[in-house]
Amino acid sequence: MKKLILGIVLCTALSACKKETNVNEATDTTVTDSAGGDHSTVATEAALPFKHVEISAEESTKLLGKKDSDTLYVTNFFATWCGPCMREIPHFKEKMAELKSQPVKFTFVSLDEKEDWDTKVKNFSEEQGLSQNVVLLDGSLLTPEFFHANFKEWDGGSIPFTFMRKGDKTDETVGMMSEEALTEKINSFK
Repeated sequence: MKKLILGIVLCTALSACKKETNVNEATDTTVTDSAGGDHSTVATEAALPFKHVEISAEESTKLLGKKDSDTLYVTNFFATWCGPCMREIPHFKEKMAELKSQPVKFTFVSLDEKEDWDTKVKNFSEEQGLSQNVVLLDGSLLTPEFFHANFKEWDGGSIPFTFMRKGDKTDETVGMMSEEALTEKINSFK
């Protein structure tokens, strides 16, 4: 029964966004750390090759968990077919470039279907200069318990979703963020 309910929730979440296959903005940028690794800041002029980094629900819980540092962790759950997700990505890229020398780490968690990981997600990541920041999560494996354990507001019902954490302080945003809202939320952690 739980799997049926989860399936309905995920289908609803996935249908909340209209599929879009084109990403129109490809710009040069500077990217910072991705999840699960201690990558140094990398400046790109050409697209970096996409790293197929799949994480489990348990690993994503660790990614989202409290860390004893002064780093702000910004985690955005998205899909390449989600129009609002694609419209907010440029805001995140601008913030990444602006904050490249500060302790802020951006991770983009793709909830695309597995068959799209090595095609659509790979192409999107390389075109947007986000190859080092995208991780892959099989959304079909997420249970209601996962959402309840990790979030106060997000039940997995829609994307985009952004989770920010610095120490004990967290912020959750369900839905697309404007550039101003993203700036305001990041500044609230200073």
